[in-house]
Amino acid sequence: MMSLRSIGIVGFGKYVPEKVLTNADLEKMVETNDEWIVSRTGIRERHIAAPEQATSDLAYEAAVRALESAGMAAEDLELIIVATVTPDMTFPSTACILQDKLGAKKAAAFDLSAACSGFVYSMATANGFLQTGMYNNALIIGADTLSRITDYTDRNTCVLFGDGAGAVVLGEVPQGRGFLSFDLGAEGAGGPLLKLEGGGSRLPASQETVQGGKHFIYMNGREVFKFAVRVMGTATEEVLRKAGKTKEDIDLFVPHQANIRIIQSAMQRLDLPEEKCVINVDKYANTSAASIPLALVEAAEEGRIKEGDTVLLVGFGGGLTWGASVLVW
Repeated sequence: MMSLRSIGIVGFGKYVPEKVLTNADLEKMVETNDEWIVSRTGIRERHIAAPEQATSDLAYEAAVRALESAGMAAEDLELIIVATVTPDMTFPSTACILQDKLGAKKAAAFDLSAACSGFVYSMATANGFLQTGMYNNALIIGADTLSRITDYTDRNTCVLFGDGAGAVVLGEVPQGRGFLSFDLGAEGAGGPLLKLEGGGSRLPASQETVQGGKHFIYMNGREVFKFAVRVMGTATEEVLRKAGKTKEDIDLFVPHQANIRIIQSAMQRLDLPEEKCVINVDKYANTSAASIPLALVEAAEEGRIKEGDTVLLVGFGGGLTWGASVLVW
């Protein structure tokens, strides 16, 4: 039987665009107000990409920081996975564009589409490659430019989303460290609850799809909320079981940053105090695949994670999908 290597995070980095869109700014754009947004979502501001910035540009900035953190040269990278639902274009993949920008000529590269769960899905995918020895390292980036697919005349969705990127470098770590377990899942029947219909082979871009708003995010907020509360809890319990851990073992909880109420619901289910949870939805809003890595990297940069800590990551997203992981830092 093949002996599997222990794989973990050996470098990390993040990037958010300079422009900040506050709730006060949104008050001037749609019929909403700061109190309503904060009380229902916990969001106070979000970062918005400049007109000349695409997802690969955000990913590049996060990737450079992650490689520097890992003490690794881009030429030594063997695999690049970009989790995104807002690629620069349909093809080539954003990962291939990023590979060229970085000069990572030896790296295989592809995008992964699992919406807000994409980062965890990507780490699980890379972990499989690295454990077996097919590759020795991987660069995983969660990056999205949701402002490009947000309808800023729809007050129900435009307050929720922002742009950003988070990146990690994965490599071999000592036994007992790194990833202990993953739990990935999908509920395709719920796909219509959270979608972007236009631009694919079903509804290619046309005057009708543009006029019909088919190139913007559609979300049934109430039903997605119910799904999120349910799967955040069940996925967390399942990934802990697979890791042979209990909720008491969690040193840091890093949930997808979509809505403060969903995060609080998960914390209550786990009986976790707030100091064990990373919450930055107030600063960045929902950045889809960038959400979990932005929260994880920010916590690491602030010194909230120490060597040997048990970290639990969990998210949900369009698909509908979910993903969770337990790792020892």
